[in-house]
Amino acid sequence: MKKSILLLLTAAAFSITAASCTNHEKGQDPAPQVYVLVHGAWQAPYVWDSVQADLVKKGNKVIVVELPGHGSDTTAPYRLSLDVYRDKVINAISEADSSVILVGHSMGGMVITSVAEKIPNKIRKLVYIGAFLPATGQALTDLAYSDPGSQLGPLLRPSADQLTLDVKHDSLTYLFINDGSPAVKDLVLANYRAEPAIPFANKVTLTNEGFGSVDKVYIKTMKDIVISPALQDRMIAAAGIKAVYMVNTGHSPFLAEPHTVSALLTEAAQ
Repeated sequence: MKKSILLLLTAAAFSITAASCTNHEKGQDPAPQVYVLVHGAWQAPYVWDSVQADLVKKGNKVIVVELPGHGSDTTAPYRLSLDVYRDKVINAISEADSSVILVGHSMGGMVITSVAEKIPNKIRKLVYIGAFLPATGQALTDLAYSDPGSQLGPLLRPSADQLTLDVKHDSLTYLFINDGSPAVKDLVLANYRAEPAIPFANKVTLTNEGFGSVDKVYIKTMKDIVISPALQDRMIAAAGIKAVYMVNTGHSPFLAEPHTVSALLTEAAQ
């Protein structure tokens, strides 16, 4: 009896593995996708450069969003909110001629969640990479304050008007890209800007018909000291996400191991 059960389990495992490998064995590339990539706080579109190049080489279309108040955008911090970020991404998605794989990192997880609530029919899949994943009624600050494993809080420096947040500069690369090359660390320092503060406190309102209807994937950053793996696990469980991948990096895997991230995004899209 035990032998029969073992044979059945072995056969089932083999069939699952075989099914997942069929395209590779036939030499077929995955179907091209449209990816929309949303960066996190204290970052900008440049962080996706290597991942974007990998995805485009495989025939995918990639739209990289520059959130207002980041990169070269000069929108005043007092004009910014999570809804402003959301609408910028919705406008970017309107350029796509099909449903998209919407990817968000860190604070970008709040943004893609809000987008999915608004236009669920335009999103084929949500992919969170070391990202905040709220439940209805939660703001980023609610999640961040509940994370004793994060080392970010004590290193934040609010501006006098409370409209922006700086990170203690000698801790910047330690927090965000401790596992990156010297060149990547220099890139992060060269592109650093203080972060608009208002969107951090904006709460989301989510429904089953909107956000709840979209397929979701989470890529855990296993050495993260900004959003701890423990908080990531809690958010994944609360959202009921079953498709979970892991990358053995800190908070910015697209800078530390971009080829691993692009491979995971390709896999997650299937």
